[in-house]
This record gives sequence, C-alpha cells and structure tokens, in this order.
Amino acid sequence: MLGYVDVGGGERGAYGAGVLDACLESGITFDYFAGVSAGAANIVSFLAGQKGRNYRFYTEYSFRSRYMGLQALMHSGSYFDLEYIYGELSNSGGEDPLDYPAMSASGKRGCIVATDAGTGLPVYFDLRVMRQDDYGAVKASSCIPVLARAYRWRGRKLYDGGISDPIPFAKCFEQGCDRVVVVLTRPKDARRDPKKDAGFARLLSVTHPAAAKALKARAQTYNRELEEALRLEEEGKILIVAPADIGGMQTLTRDPEAIRRMYRAGCEDGRAIRPFLETA
Repeated sequence: MLGYVDVGGGERGAYGAGVLDACLESGITFDYFAGVSAGAANIVSFLAGQKGRNYRFYTEYSFRSRYMGLQALMHSGSYFDLEYIYGELSNSGGEDPLDYPAMSASGKRGCIVATDAGTGLPVYFDLRVMRQDDYGAVKASSCIPVLARAYRWRGRKLYDGGISDPIPFAKCFEQGCDRVVVVLTRPKDARRDPKKDAGFARLLSVTHPAAAKALKARAQTYNRELEEALRLEEEGKILIVAPADIGGMQTLTRDPEAIRRMYRAGCEDGRAIRPFLETA
C-alpha cells in the first residue's frame, strides 16, 4: 500500500502541484493521501484528475487583491481570503471549480491535517468529510495563525496543519501503508529555524496559548520528523521528493517566475517516483 504526503508551504506549494501533475501525466496514483495546507489543495485537485488546476491558482489567482493582501484583509479579516480561494473560486459555480464528483468517485482514502486552536494538537479530517461546495477542511488546514483568524468548522476553531504535524507520513503508516512518497517544498537538507516562528507565537499566545506553544515548537517538530523521514528513506520505506533549491522563495513570495520555476522543478522531480514504485 502506497502513501503520499504533500506538506504545502504557501506559494512554494507550486512544487507539489508540479509533482502531482507529473503523476497524472504518467498514470501514477497512490492508496492513501495526507495533505497539509496548500498540499491539501494540491491533493484534492489530483484526485479530481484536474491537471493544471492548482498551477492556475499559484500563477494567476494568487496575484489578485482578493486572494491575499490588504484588500483580502479588509474583506475577510484575514491576509488570505479563504472563502474566496476555496469557496468563490472553487465551488461548483465558481471560476475554476473543483470537480468534486470526480474527486469523490476516485474512492481514494486520505486525510487533511489541521491544528486545533484550543489544544494545539493535530486534527486529521478524513477526505470523506468533504461535500460539494464545502471545502472547510482545506480552508482550516490553510489558516495561517496571526495572518488569519482561527477558522471555525465542524464545531472547532482550527489553524494550519503545519503547526502540529508538518510532515505527516506517520499517518500514512498508521493507515496501513508500507511505503510513502513525501513531497517537501524545501531542500531535504534544510532545517527549520525556530526564530522564524517566535514572533508569531508570542502574538498568538494572547488568544490561543496551546496553539502558540505548538507554533513555537514547530521547527523542532519539523526537524524531528524530517530526520525520521530521512532514516526511513535509507531503509527504502520513504521516497523524499524535494527541490534542490528554492531560490529564496518564502511562504508568501509573489514572484510569478519563481513560482513557475518551482512548478517546473516539481514536474521534473516527479519522475523519480516511477523508479521508486518499480523497486517494490
């Protein structure tokens, strides 16, 4: 049984979109999926068979004022307008709708990872909780603390899944996978710097102290999970697909050519998956 993890990473998620588009081209699929933040959005489009859909979100829609920025903040109270991205654009009557019937008909199993704002613990939403025009799990998983208010869905207040379980390959093994493809959006020798989360964690502690504690520890969690993934890669149980270089791209980098480069790199690096499958 083969698992697939996409860790997201804001605009760097274009890399994961490229990997999955390469898989669609090659007819490669997986048995269980775990998506975090932008990685969750990549996965649902893959399951719907919509090659190129996420590429449009990264290279076209993300530059609109409604998508992110000050206008989005004024309109929605969050730097990212999640209702615009995963609602107005993605719903059945939207500009670029998710083919939910096709996604549902795929019959694939998986989860979308979010973080409970009250406890700081990961929440794993089964893909089957999604309904036509109700993509709250993806919205919750993409809700970056401080830049966005906690997303309310299914009786919970939720934040980005990358806070509590940034590389959720363990979930795939728990669900019966014996091998897992893990897609990162940083080079696999890159470690997360805890200083990057310290300021946001202090601000978040005012309203959600448990989530702030998880955010403060995110670098430690990411680095620990990465080390374990590298160890399992040596054993042949994991294949890590990661960009050799991100050219200075950060989560919110709005550089169209840099985003296109990340996508093309993902398309190219996705070719490493076929040989991994053939060595089973």
